[in-house]
Amino acid sequence: MKDVQYQATVPIAPPAVVPTGKESGPDVEAGVFLIDKPVGPTSFQIVRQVRKALGIKKVGHAGTLDPFASGLLILCAGRPATRIIDQLMGGDKTYEATLRLGIETDTQDLEGEVVAEQPVRELSRAEVEACLAGFVGEGVQTPPRYSALKHKGKPLYYYARKGIEVVKPPRPIIIRELLLLALGADWLTIRVHCGKGTYVRTLGADIGNALGCGAHLIALRRLQSGPFSVTKALPGDRLADREQAQELLARHRLTVDEALAALGEAKAG
Repeated sequence: MKDVQYQATVPIAPPAVVPTGKESGPDVEAGVFLIDKPVGPTSFQIVRQVRKALGIKKVGHAGTLDPFASGLLILCAGRPATRIIDQLMGGDKTYEATLRLGIETDTQDLEGEVVAEQPVRELSRAEVEACLAGFVGEGVQTPPRYSALKHKGKPLYYYARKGIEVVKPPRPIIIRELLLLALGADWLTIRVHCGKGTYVRTLGADIGNALGCGAHLIALRRLQSGPFSVTKALPGDRLADREQAQELLARHRLTVDEALAALGEAKAG
């Protein structure tokens, strides 16, 4: 696999395609764009900025990131590119995540309401590393209530916000690597290399429970998706200005064939 840097949905949500207007003239070509999403905007806001800059009818993302998360966001512009979104979403993902220990929230991240607090005892690095090792390999994970996973055509967060309890059955996941990067008195930072469909905030909550103090996610950054790395991504905070966005997108465009070739090389490797 080329350009893979195993450095560490919110898990990955179903593909989102935002249609609008008509396709622009022949000078606008379909393509795949790697964006380094900053903390703050939603994935859909980034989609809208790219759609506005390119004037293309269909723009979609290959896996959402929550507003508090940053990192690699793969966008597909134009019908030929949006048709391969499912293929782009199928690879492993690498994240860096920071957990706040001792506090649990209803969303398993910093955007939710606190539902439990516990004191955090002193934890050694060896103890935490042993805990993390227990999560490596194949396992199952129950999708969080606040997620974009669909139930009867609506995302789970739709029901959660209305106080309707919907519990999806546990799904198989795989954690290929889980490393401790830093440890504080009430926080830790990890790098996660995982398969498709893994919810990092649910993993964080499970780690907190295993440590006996609970936890929630306070920072998340996606570094890798399949063969695509955030090191090759254009800065998402420079897309607000339409002319600047057009120039950046033109310089960072991958053709559909190039994106498919990268996927093929990753599978072959």
